[in-house]
Amino acid sequence: MREIAFFLRLKGENAYKARAYEKAAFALLHAPHEATELVSAGILKDVPGIGPATSMVIADLVTLGESSLHRELQGDFPASLVELEAVPGLSIKQILRLYRRADVRSLEDLRRACHENRLIAIPGLGPKLQTKLLAALGEYERGQGFQLYANVLVEAEQVEAALRTMHNVESVTLTGAIRRKLEVVDELCFVMTLNPPATAADLAEYIRAIPNITEVACKDQTIIASSPSGLPIVINTTRRQVYGRALWQATGNAEHLMQMRQRFIAHGLQESDLDGEEEADIYRRVGLSFIPPELREGRGEIEHAESAQPPQLLDISHIQGCFHLHTDYTDGADTIEAMVAASRRHGYRYVGLSDHSQSAFYVNGLKEDRIRAQWQEIDAVQKKYPDVHIFKGIEADILPDGAMDYSDDLLAQFDFVIASVHSRFNLSEDDQTRRICRALVNPYVTILGHPTGRLLLSRPGYRVDMTELIKTAAEHGKLIEINGSRYRLDLDWRWARIAKTYGVRFCVSPDAHAVTEFSNVALGVNVARKAGLGTADVVNTWPLQEMENFLRARHSIVT
Repeated sequence: MREIAFFLRLKGENAYKARAYEKAAFALLHAPHEATELVSAGILKDVPGIGPATSMVIADLVTLGESSLHRELQGDFPASLVELEAVPGLSIKQILRLYRRADVRSLEDLRRACHENRLIAIPGLGPKLQTKLLAALGEYERGQGFQLYANVLVEAEQVEAALRTMHNVESVTLTGAIRRKLEVVDELCFVMTLNPPATAADLAEYIRAIPNITEVACKDQTIIASSPSGLPIVINTTRRQVYGRALWQATGNAEHLMQMRQRFIAHGLQESDLDGEEEADIYRRVGLSFIPPELREGRGEIEHAESAQPPQLLDISHIQGCFHLHTDYTDGADTIEAMVAASRRHGYRYVGLSDHSQSAFYVNGLKEDRIRAQWQEIDAVQKKYPDVHIFKGIEADILPDGAMDYSDDLLAQFDFVIASVHSRFNLSEDDQTRRICRALVNPYVTILGHPTGRLLLSRPGYRVDMTELIKTAAEHGKLIEINGSRYRLDLDWRWARIAKTYGVRFCVSPDAHAVTEFSNVALGVNVARKAGLGTADVVNTWPLQEMENFLRARHSIVT
């Protein structure tokens, strides 16, 4: 299905048609049943994301083992060309140009062409593209073996649920990078206890029966397998007496474990002395409060846990409302009313709508007449939903020179303004820093959106002096967004920790382009927790009146 989407784009077919096949592929990956079961039960079209056309293709693939559409599309190109889609920043047009002008048919061909400097002299390609491709290949190779946290979380939880159904299971816990809520992960790790104990061979036999789990092998009391998405699965079985210690060992990263072991030595303890302890008691035994799994990265969490009153981390229940929501006025999938109704279902007291500004012409960015039309519709929807306050905002492009996409007179009429970079990612570090800092000085800017512009495992952030950016935001009282899109998670939690020390406050946003993407708020909260942020650091934990006062005060300062 993904290959069909790729080849449709390569042939210049309708973008929405290609997107439909991508959505169907994602829906299949995360469906509760295998494709064969969905087809045989006649419920394939009931799966959200699968429509009439895509369901027919899936049915052919399941029942016939092939699809005429797939065969027809692939027949025009070498099948290996699809490998190039994974290279960060490489567009469909560039793939087509590389194929037609340089006979690049695979990743290996691309590597060889770049390393042999064969692209430099080819019209339409040249040295700039070759330099860009070499950097993109490096980014791609660093990302191999990793997948986005949000993309594998459901899969990991499904494996965990399957393990819990074993008749003699006592405890099963997801550990490792997923328990720490890292943005990307390279394996799914579990710790489990069984009563009565079972041999690894018996356990392996059970795991082989879990749908889509493959390559199951056992070594001592550890089971190794492969998940449906291809990530390694590691299941460590242990006795109940040492479960707390095993959980602790399998959760923290190497730096955290090393620092804790040094503390054990300072307290005259060996790890075996911790047998029988619950995980929280391990920290208590060395004079620490419990360190939440998200913080166990070896970055100062132990010193913070020495405090008599360690900070309380942000929780999803603390969020009172959210900003950065797109509607069908630009590139959102749903109407203003649908987005407001969805926020109401999530229990939010306010929402901030912020479609794209006019420079984003590629997504039908708003010119002034359409802004005013949108405001009229917002007023009508507000009357229908008086219990959810709607703030009128905009995600305004930061232009290459740092100016904003609208005049100050127009910016002043919004309740809030998110300033974001959506173009010219290739500026020098100095120019990009000046560009963003100039925007942060603008008195009408409220929030800096997705501050580094990164796309996880796809595009690195642009070159910018983050320390200077953070200092400028703090000096001018600007909020920095923690963007909860599974593809961004930007600001990175490491920089968010640093920004907190400068007194910066944050807004956790879903960057939602559809009602289904309100779930991005939880992903943003994960980032905030990893950064050690609490309610005092995140403004959208405030009740409505406090938020109104904050936004109103910013405008009164300007005027």
